[in-house]
Amino acid sequence: MSANEAAGKSPQISSVKPHRRLPQELSILAVLAVIVAIFELIGWPLKSQSFFFNAGRLSIIFLQVAVIGIIAVGVAQTIITSGVDLSSGSVVGATAMIAASLAQVSTARSVVYPHLTDLPFIIPVLAGLATGLLAGVINGALIAYANVPPFIATLGMMVSARGFATWYTNGQPVSTFTPCFRVIGSPVELFGFSIDVPTVIFLVVALIFHIAMCYTRYGKFTYAIGSNMQAARVSGIDVKWHLVKVYGFAGLLSGLAGVVQIARAGSGQAGAGLGYELQAIAAVVIGGTSLSGGVGRITSTVIGLLILSVVTSGFTFLGVPASLQQIVLGAIIVGAVVIDQYRRRRKV
Repeated sequence: MSANEAAGKSPQISSVKPHRRLPQELSILAVLAVIVAIFELIGWPLKSQSFFFNAGRLSIIFLQVAVIGIIAVGVAQTIITSGVDLSSGSVVGATAMIAASLAQVSTARSVVYPHLTDLPFIIPVLAGLATGLLAGVINGALIAYANVPPFIATLGMMVSARGFATWYTNGQPVSTFTPCFRVIGSPVELFGFSIDVPTVIFLVVALIFHIAMCYTRYGKFTYAIGSNMQAARVSGIDVKWHLVKVYGFAGLLSGLAGVVQIARAGSGQAGAGLGYELQAIAAVVIGGTSLSGGVGRITSTVIGLLILSVVTSGFTFLGVPASLQQIVLGAIIVGAVVIDQYRRRRKV
């Protein structure tokens, strides 16, 4: 018995308080604020105008985020499971061509399906979503049931989907869409304000999957699989079926991005979405999602997207050559991975 207990006194509680770390979102948001401040400080002496306090520039920044952001929300979930999706950009191209072929008006110069024109806008939208979902489910099935590594399975889909997009119309662009379909990619007036529909779609998608990842069994299972797949399997999670769902959602979101892309551009191109998968992965990594799986949040991914868009817009604002922009963005991505590895070593 200790002296305190013998004297009838309760043991003293240590006055040392555990160190509390700031939420990951706050640290990434601080990085974003610093980047904005740097461009703002440089902008005045060089360009005699504000970088950030410019309504037109802010609108462009958020519009640039929209399509890549929709893809990134799905890619983030695959990376959290310790996988990856390299096919998202090509799936955008494939879904874009299918949706475009069903969104044409009868007066278009070159109609893909003469008997399927002037259709309600929901039909090309559903066709695009179904195409993306099918591609994602195939990816998930190959990974879960055929034990194909995610890198190889999605790489194969990347090549196949791009080939399909080119074959579908022999590489010819598809244009002249119905007015209702074009609204999906256009700004609309609401309560006296102009709102870009692609930005609204992206924010709704991000909110839905933020809630799903944080407050539902779907999210808990996704994090569990990424943290320790064998432990998740032993605990009763149907790992294979869940991976199919994760990659299915990633494909579905790529399909949605394809629909938004062509509605915004006004035409469907076989090369639509080229390189989008790399931008989405970069945004996810910059947002703090670990490539080793089990760590990451949708909110952090959104901030990572904003960092990419702000850096690109800032360099364009300052007149930095595109080649130098790519070098800097590549360094940012590598730096984000190095920081992630450092954090993981500290936890071990």
